[in-house]
Amino acid sequence: MTESITVTGMILSAQPMGEYDRRIVLLTKERGKISAFAKGVRRPTAMLAGCSQPFVFGKFTLYEGRSSYTLQAAEVENFFAELRNDLESVYYGVYFCEFAEAVTREGLPAKEELKVLYRSLGALLKKSIGAELVRVAFELKMLSVGGISPQVYECVKCRKKEDLSWFSAKSGGCICKGCADKLWLEESVQSSVGLSAEGGASMAAGLMPGEKFLPVLGSTLYTMQYILATPIESLYTFTVSEEVLRQLKKILKEFLSVHIGKQFKSLEMLELL
Repeated sequence: MTESITVTGMILSAQPMGEYDRRIVLLTKERGKISAFAKGVRRPTAMLAGCSQPFVFGKFTLYEGRSSYTLQAAEVENFFAELRNDLESVYYGVYFCEFAEAVTREGLPAKEELKVLYRSLGALLKKSIGAELVRVAFELKMLSVGGISPQVYECVKCRKKEDLSWFSAKSGGCICKGCADKLWLEESVQSSVGLSAEGGASMAAGLMPGEKFLPVLGSTLYTMQYILATPIESLYTFTVSEEVLRQLKKILKEFLSVHIGKQFKSLEMLELL
């Protein structure tokens, strides 16, 4: 026997199915990521045609079957229609939705993830800060609420909280100057006696195969800490220098490559603009 449920959420993606249907992916406060069928919505007179598109936020009534959900009704609260008027904003919005779909799971409540996505799309529309800064803040905040954010408060090697001047994606966060100097010295000694950086001796010294350190300015470190500590409702009110933004983008790109490992089509399109 099927049951009807109502969830609060946002449509992350919508794909054609058959001649008239769509398969939508919702990020919901109550049940996390949900896939549902929207039947007949591609017909010209379909009442739910406009309610089964990406960026639509509201309350969705679904039939819960044994193995799938079916969209029955929708009470739309926000279409984010303004995003569609600017190509760059559209691609950023699609990327945010793709990212959210990649890092969330089914069956687990996603109240905070949904809030981060909603507020970040709103920040794109307000344009009070640049879209690139909104993007890195969104990435870091979404990773944080998902429990996989980088360690930016202490050294991942020795737990020291001072002199955090380097970042290692493979180690999962910041590295203090003392540990970095020690690791480089040990690596140099190993190399001088013919030990490969890929070998066990290097790993014993604390380096992972292929590990690299990225420099971190004090202002970059502060920005990452600020993003993680600030409630999403008041996050998008700051600016940074171009140098800090470049470091943030490089750090997040490396971290996502190691810990998410997914190629986002919308991000590839953004880089071509």
